[in-house]
Amino acid sequence: MRLCEHASKLIFAMAGIPVPPGILIHPGQSAAPPFPPPWRLKSQVAAGGRGKAGGIVHIEKPQELDAAARRLFDLPIAGKKPPFLRLEPAVAIEREMYLSLAVSRARRSLALTAGRHGGMDVERQAGGSHILVQDVRLPGGPSPFQTRSAFFHLGLPHSLWPDFAALVKNLFAAVTGQGLLLAEINPLALTTDGMLAVLDGKAEIDDNAASLLSPATRPEIPGDLDPVETLARSRGLSLIKLPGFVGLLANGAGLAMATMDRLNFAGFPAANFLDVGGAADEAGLSAALSILFDDPAVRVVLINLYGGILSCEKVAVALGRVLGGREPSKPMVARLAGNGAAEGLTVLHGLALHGLEVVPDMDAAMTALAGLCPREKPAARPDENAVSPGSPLPGVMARPAASRHPLSIPGRDGLPPLVPPEVAAGVRPMRIMIQGITGKTARLHAGLMAAYGAANAGQVVCGVTPFRGGQDVDGVPVYDSVHQALADHEVDISVVFVPAAHAPDAILEAALAGVPRVACITEGIPQLAMLETLTALATTPTLLIGPNTPGIIVPGRFKAGIMPADPFTPGPVAIFSRSGTLTYEAAARLTAAGIGQAAAVGMGGDPFTGLGFLELAEAVRDDPAVGAVLIVGEIGGDAEERLAEHVLATSYPKPVAVYVAGVSAPPGRRLGHAGAILENASGAAEKFASLRRAGISICKDLADAARTVAGLLADQA
Repeated sequence: MRLCEHASKLIFAMAGIPVPPGILIHPGQSAAPPFPPPWRLKSQVAAGGRGKAGGIVHIEKPQELDAAARRLFDLPIAGKKPPFLRLEPAVAIEREMYLSLAVSRARRSLALTAGRHGGMDVERQAGGSHILVQDVRLPGGPSPFQTRSAFFHLGLPHSLWPDFAALVKNLFAAVTGQGLLLAEINPLALTTDGMLAVLDGKAEIDDNAASLLSPATRPEIPGDLDPVETLARSRGLSLIKLPGFVGLLANGAGLAMATMDRLNFAGFPAANFLDVGGAADEAGLSAALSILFDDPAVRVVLINLYGGILSCEKVAVALGRVLGGREPSKPMVARLAGNGAAEGLTVLHGLALHGLEVVPDMDAAMTALAGLCPREKPAARPDENAVSPGSPLPGVMARPAASRHPLSIPGRDGLPPLVPPEVAAGVRPMRIMIQGITGKTARLHAGLMAAYGAANAGQVVCGVTPFRGGQDVDGVPVYDSVHQALADHEVDISVVFVPAAHAPDAILEAALAGVPRVACITEGIPQLAMLETLTALATTPTLLIGPNTPGIIVPGRFKAGIMPADPFTPGPVAIFSRSGTLTYEAAARLTAAGIGQAAAVGMGGDPFTGLGFLELAEAVRDDPAVGAVLIVGEIGGDAEERLAEHVLATSYPKPVAVYVAGVSAPPGRRLGHAGAILENASGAAEKFASLRRAGISICKDLADAARTVAGLLADQA
């Protein structure tokens, strides 16, 4: 959640950071500032470029205030008018600088950045000598020498060292105490009276971290957020408003992105991104449909669900209850696939509601939409942009060496292979441990894993839940600790179903006890906690899959995680995916085309995970059972580019196909200027250019995956 300046400064002030006093002014309100002029009146929208857009006004006299406020309230910035303004004393400035702590996806670290110049165009200094970027070790925070390095880089008077050291310390405290992804001060001012002052600030809260904070420690955030997105968040839904007219409801971020692309490229632009995820029950569907039905921009609603563990039949029953036998207020098109789809479709057909059209697949959904609303000009595909054939891999080759990290390749440098050779050869079963086995969800999936393994080559040998040792779950013995479990059992992989607040600790418990592989199913782990965990994990010989992963399945042998068995059949294709639902969808499409799978692994959709596409592809480099690799990626991050660079640099021997979801999305929410300084993130066109240069086949749609992979396999024959 990105905050406006006023909310950011509230958090900074709570941490003891030198923020000028300020008051809020709402529309129609006459302010009586408790501090004398001159003043700075600032538009409060969570967007950059306020100064360039005229959203900051200098006021010398009190009588100028009301007229200036009216002008700013009528001035849209980034398409949004401010809900309120901030008024604060003007500060006499000698110098402006830049300072931030930001979670960097590209650097896989928390970065302390200091810039000798601040202001609107600070990101243009990226890569130059004016900017100093240092990776911060967690959980300790900036080391004294790092704080000194930033201080001397800025060239501040030595008398300000105690104040600056306290500022950096308090900025880190704000990041860790409030679960921030970004704490940016721009500009940090040296005033004419020799003091440091935060003239402008920007913060971004990790929603996962915020959900774990106690209400007493959460700051009161002014209502500058979109009310619809706020309502969705309160109902456990993930929603982002978009400029189209088709209301989209899907389960899983990957499926929602893929559906959004299909709509946008077909001329039916999406009005939103709405992932109901695990909230696809009656309450969740009721909240989601209420949001879509109440949105005046939505003309028609498309429901696209793929039942993995989720039952389409249960969703259909819940949907029927939500509609209550009444015609929906807006036309609806519903596509169900996967687990319970046949039963779910029967339920929906049985409702016989006018205005609800039930379709078997997305092609039929597009046809149904064409009968309900006029088609607009389709969005242009970013992969159709021309790219110079001789250019380096965008966003990868040009990145400074300091931002690159050594790669841990499975099966090398003492690390275990992805699947034990004895299991791959069918000599013995995969031995699975479940952490958190006494929970309802873990117990369900432990049974499904055991049932699949009993018919093939996997078994659940033990479980761990602290203070529940000595019990059993459906015949599986439960231990208080991983250490105790390993005293009685040999374990190949631990599957973690522990709540987000405790999952990082569970991962490390397994790794430090000597478990060679961990698959963390848990979603909602804060990014800083995951960064800290990955740092500690690097000292162990343990492979981590996830977090927020559906796990791993070797069809015909075992599954360790929550993947449904139905879509998968044994064969020659390895599927590596960021998305759970798209993993199932891809496998189902391959299976329907007569193409089986050697393995499927969900790397997890979180910004920071264990094994990535590169490491997973390398894990099957010499596997004779794998004839081709299918990558199911998402826009954002550089996992696909890193894979492309590796394929090109090492002459990767297996053919690779890639599908990338979310390429029609508008530009992502950047972490202020820090995003531009640190990430150097490539867009969709550059991502595709990287893949093409590496000789990787690109699937324009997931429906294209089976044909593409079949062609790659035929070329290998």
